[in-house]
Amino acid sequence: MPARRAARGRAGHRRPRGSGSRVRPRLRARRCAGHARARQSQHVARLRRLECSADPGGGRVSGARVAAVGVLTGWGEGIGALPDDAERAAAGRPILPLRIPPRPGERFRRATRECLLGLASVEAMLEDGGLGRDAIAGDRSALVFVTAAAYGSANRAFIESTTTGAALHFPYTAPSAVPAEVAIEFRLTGPYVILIGGAAATVDALWQASTLVERGVADRAVVLAVETFEECGSLYARGRWLSRRPLVEAAASALLVAAREKPVYRRSRAARAGMESTRRRAGETLACEPLISLALARQRGHPTDVSGQWRGQVATLSWPAVASQRD
Repeated sequence: MPARRAARGRAGHRRPRGSGSRVRPRLRARRCAGHARARQSQHVARLRRLECSADPGGGRVSGARVAAVGVLTGWGEGIGALPDDAERAAAGRPILPLRIPPRPGERFRRATRECLLGLASVEAMLEDGGLGRDAIAGDRSALVFVTAAAYGSANRAFIESTTTGAALHFPYTAPSAVPAEVAIEFRLTGPYVILIGGAAATVDALWQASTLVERGVADRAVVLAVETFEECGSLYARGRWLSRRPLVEAAASALLVAAREKPVYRRSRAARAGMESTRRRAGETLACEPLISLALARQRGHPTDVSGQWRGQVATLSWPAVASQRD
């Protein structure tokens, strides 16, 4: 048999085809896709978004409304406990503390007072809305916490624990301790935000919560504010020019849910009449003031316009009239 020729080796890659253009000289005629038949559905811009909206027939969700508000103050539970004139009712008392009975369970044995106040305010909010705990549980519920002074009490207690012998775990000195206890107790596993500041920061928190709902990040959002003063009373006495009297401890929560009405947010430096009205009745509650204003406005049934001032800045959030009405 004749000898076979050796197999020719082949390169592991293709040979270069030169530097010439590989663009076709002209477009080739091809069959175009025909028009959809009458019985076939056609693509319409934003159709999917419309179908997924809460109200396909009436417009898509674009904002959030207030569904419930819970308020606790040194005057008592609810806005019905507020006096007409806080300064006169305080009768010279610089601080009105808010007492909360201890909660059963080993987990709350070491919890700080501000943590327990936060839990109580969320329970008051659920009661105001006629809701159970399951209504806010889950990863579709956001939590936005605001405070200007609540973490000061735990920090002072921790510093003085070396001489007083009081046992306070270090994690409770962080501002995140209050929302953490609330999230654990009510099983809120969605996004959360923490803001430090006074009344203007709470208006920012309401706007942030409505934005989370509007963008579909959450179906609902809880805005929580807690302020305590008693443990740091001597410090406030030294800097009495920094805040008005009386200082009234408070805890307040608001629940925001999806709605078509989009709130309007704005900043300015001019104080608004509603701020003075709330402060005259409740006293100085710092971050809780806008939520108390919100509860008062809902009780009157007026269109909700909430403002807050902090360090020369005034923040305002306004809802259409339907947003302030109860279901």
